[in-house]
Amino acid sequence: MATEDALPKLPHRPEPAREKTDGSLDEKIDEKLNNNKGEGFQDEPFELETQAQLDRQHVVTTGQDVSRYVVNLRDDEDPALTFRSLVLGTVIAGLGAALCQIYIFKPVLVSVSTVFLLLLIYCIGNAWAVFLPKRSLVKGTRFERYGGIIEFINPGPFMIKEHVVSTLVASTAAYGATSVNNFAVQRLYYDTHVGPLTAVFATFSTLTFGMGLVGILRPLTVYPAEMVYWSNLPQVTVFQALHFNRHESTKRVRVFWWGFTIMFIYELFPAYIFPLLNSVSIFCLASQKAKPSTRDVFTNIFGGGNANEGLGLLNFSFDWQYIGSNYMSYPLLQQANSWIGLGACYVIMAAIYYSNAWDSKNYKMLSTSIFNHNGTVYDQAAVFGKNGILNETALEEYGLPAMTGSNAWANFAQNLAIGALIAHVTLFWSGDMRDAVLHFRNGKKTNDDPHYLAMQKYKEAPWWWYFILLFLAFIAGLIVCIKGETSLPWWSYIVSLAVGAFITPFSTILYGRMGNGIATNNLMKMIPGALNPGRPVANLYFSMWSHDVVSTSIGLAGDLKVGQYTKVPPRVMFLTQLWGCILGAIVNYVVMISIVDAQREVLLDASGTNVWSGQTIQSLNSQAVTWSLAKELYSASGPYVIVPIGLAIGLVPPFIQWLISKRWPTIKGIKVESIILPIIFNYAQTMSKGITSYVSTSIVIGLVSQLWLRQHHPVWYRKYNYILGGAFDGGAQVMVFILSFAVFGASGVERPFPSWAGNPAKGNIDYCNGNGALDAS
Repeated sequence: MATEDALPKLPHRPEPAREKTDGSLDEKIDEKLNNNKGEGFQDEPFELETQAQLDRQHVVTTGQDVSRYVVNLRDDEDPALTFRSLVLGTVIAGLGAALCQIYIFKPVLVSVSTVFLLLLIYCIGNAWAVFLPKRSLVKGTRFERYGGIIEFINPGPFMIKEHVVSTLVASTAAYGATSVNNFAVQRLYYDTHVGPLTAVFATFSTLTFGMGLVGILRPLTVYPAEMVYWSNLPQVTVFQALHFNRHESTKRVRVFWWGFTIMFIYELFPAYIFPLLNSVSIFCLASQKAKPSTRDVFTNIFGGGNANEGLGLLNFSFDWQYIGSNYMSYPLLQQANSWIGLGACYVIMAAIYYSNAWDSKNYKMLSTSIFNHNGTVYDQAAVFGKNGILNETALEEYGLPAMTGSNAWANFAQNLAIGALIAHVTLFWSGDMRDAVLHFRNGKKTNDDPHYLAMQKYKEAPWWWYFILLFLAFIAGLIVCIKGETSLPWWSYIVSLAVGAFITPFSTILYGRMGNGIATNNLMKMIPGALNPGRPVANLYFSMWSHDVVSTSIGLAGDLKVGQYTKVPPRVMFLTQLWGCILGAIVNYVVMISIVDAQREVLLDASGTNVWSGQTIQSLNSQAVTWSLAKELYSASGPYVIVPIGLAIGLVPPFIQWLISKRWPTIKGIKVESIILPIIFNYAQTMSKGITSYVSTSIVIGLVSQLWLRQHHPVWYRKYNYILGGAFDGGAQVMVFILSFAVFGASGVERPFPSWAGNPAKGNIDYCNGNGALDAS
């Protein structure tokens, strides 16, 4: 492959808005680049004739590269907020939000593919433009007076900004809301059915406070070129590919629908007919006649097909709903750091369990539930009652709850990651943060992102819009605290918002630069544990307001960057995000009630199944319960004292790394600053819960996509990598959506597929049947 150094040096100039073409130039370049089996210049060098041709071959590594070489500056100044864009966004938002909530109750957390949503909207939007009446139809007739109404309904060709607005409404709704998960915890563990008014006000408060905060932080987290939000880059490239080159878009859409259809049909097998495909372990299959103690070890280390079964080492999954396309878009720097964390996770988890740290062998190796010290599930209802307030007498009778060693390690590693996050951003990226703020203060022309400069023709969303949102969010949350079923004091509510506002810039900057963030939820449990001891429900709501500020801000900041890349006016983006947040909250709440009521027993079970799992809800609850007993569990005399100390410990390694980087910036060809410890620490606790069979397959897909395709077939990669990933995500997720209500019991009636070798009636689906798996079936 040609590298940047191998190409002639030409002065870069921002690419001007191009006229629409028939794609002939692109086809000629692609044919030359992909000849001789895609080996590019190495086999048949040819002379690059234009700056555009040179740009296509630039090796993209930084945010500046993305702005200059990947994302087109073109702006057709087409309308964005139309009747069609709002209707399409609203309808597809229902599907996206429902899928998001369904996956909350799955053994592996999977996000809804935005590329799938945008391609679905693209097809429907084009059909709308073609088949609905146009204004020209009534021109010169007695119905001409209705031309304005017809044009309002069908404004003509489906253009890029309409497409972006529709998609962002749908994807914003598909983020999910922590508040809805809290309502599920109360419904399952405290038999408290939160009233609709409390639910509406609480959800509105959490989402709009995050939206208001991200608006205030725009100069730091959106405007600079380095804030790419890599996981959102696929949708930007697909948007522009579909609308800026109509000839080429036909091929891309065809690839999408072929990929979607194939995966839609295929997903029926691993998800329902042939679940063994979800988890293929040579070690497990070879251990069927081994002695029980060997099968136990193999299940713990190599098993991963069922929720909380084992670490899933060298266990490969062929179920795309759990694999997903994330590793087809994350930059290699992020992936390399994640692989280090995953490797550490395998070693540390096994060491904790087999060394019996935290009495690990008294419990399952993996679980997010809380237990009695004899291994039975802890009866928290007897200790905290329905009102969620500690009964000291009952605590003396039942004793303190205990966590699995894996869960304790996960909490510790998350604190390490939070400490490392604050240190890494401050030490390595504070200069960039300072420059971004100074550039904004000194004038818009000093900003380093040409896309931001191109947006100056549009009116910015005023600061006071976001300040009003913050005020309304604050008042709504205060009403919930005072009148709702939260047990959270009003002053503690204020602290929760302050904590979330403090962490948000750090998390958003990491996400913008690397494409993924870290879990900060554990910190949001620690603080209320100290402020509101003995109140697990109050802990839940404190975490909801503080953590949701972080997660919502990250998602909405990424959307604002998409709007900047695609030139959607900022005021339209404001309304788009607000409408998506409201829609998502409503659909999430309705779907949550349906699943919780239909699958209550499975969601309460410590293990769950390979179809449904309460691991996310269990984790929220167990953290709330244990942190409400912080004095007893996490103090100097408690069994988990190391967990809160992890926050301080996490600050130290990045500082040492920073000192080393000042003396030796590069060691054996590796830049010291490229080691991102918060990502490593975060991935070091990945296998602490749920299905783990997908990890090895995801790594392979990342290597194939980012090393082989991107480097040896660059044109194919740019054209089809993201399209195909979105198609696979969409096909799998739509099939799972249908199966969830048709056969998996989300509607209340379960219809299991008949047992056979690929769908065993007893034991784990990957035949790792140690730890009494056959007895428990």
